[in-house]
Amino acid sequence: MAEKSERLLNLYIMLLAQTRFVSKQDIRRAHYGEYADNPRGHEAFEKAFERDKDDLRELGVVIEVGSLDNYFDDELGYRISPDTSSLPEIRFGADEAAVLGIAARAWEQATLARATTEAMRKLAAQGVEIDTSRLDLVPPSLRAEEPAFDACWEATQKRRVITFDYRRPGEEAASRRLQPWGVVRSSGRWYVVGFDLDRQAERVFRLSRVQGKVTLTGKSAAYDVPAGTDVQAVAHNLVHRTPDIEATVLVRQRTGVALRRLSSSIDEDVAGPDDASGWDRVTVSGQARDLVGSVLALGPNAVLETPEDLRSDVVSRLRGVAS
Repeated sequence: MAEKSERLLNLYIMLLAQTRFVSKQDIRRAHYGEYADNPRGHEAFEKAFERDKDDLRELGVVIEVGSLDNYFDDELGYRISPDTSSLPEIRFGADEAAVLGIAARAWEQATLARATTEAMRKLAAQGVEIDTSRLDLVPPSLRAEEPAFDACWEATQKRRVITFDYRRPGEEAASRRLQPWGVVRSSGRWYVVGFDLDRQAERVFRLSRVQGKVTLTGKSAAYDVPAGTDVQAVAHNLVHRTPDIEATVLVRQRTGVALRRLSSSIDEDVAGPDDASGWDRVTVSGQARDLVGSVLALGPNAVLETPEDLRSDVVSRLRGVAS
């Protein structure tokens, strides 16, 4: 399958790059080497070439057929016109462009930063103006420092089996074989989710516990992700969750909608740190990382009161930003 896909792509590029029609013999020599100099391979080449043309046409590619000579039409050639193969112009609104801008700034991981940076270059070529300085107030950051990230991400895109050594706390590292379905982030950590070939069951592995190199094995498209699989939900169900922490947060009125939705109680019109507006006291439960992140995201519109260790964490992070 990979060999055929490469041949189709090379044929497409060859015909698209030509300003004139290309003879069938030139195509045969360039991309059908196994039939190039073998007289008996003529019929096999004809069948392969016809199949490849049909495959390209099914993908929407228009292959033009014309004479190689202006005066004689006894030999035909082939080409692809850019006018019939170019994609329609894509335009982004200000909100869509802003999302791509945030993504380009957020991703610090080289694997995905390349994709977002390329998207930004294309936006600039289209004349879409993005004022990235407006994002300096809350610069997002998504970093995947685990060495296993790149290989796991690549494997999910190509649907290739991976092998790696994995060490649970208090245990020796053990070799695992996985059909990866996706890479997800939860509570500040990265996980790879998939089907464990040795355990014959769904499993999730924290990337920071992967020991050594992750190896991609076998062919691409070696398996299918089960239809309807929600990788994020699988990770949430399989990852051991620590008990939720109850916290009280002062939230400025008419802000903090997400926190309010998760709250178990809300005391309205309480004393706050300033008199610029009214304040409410919200009681909410969740994971420590999630609660701290939610409070920090609200900036001056939220103050974490209790528990004290979470409050200290918020203060420490704010001081780090200020310095």
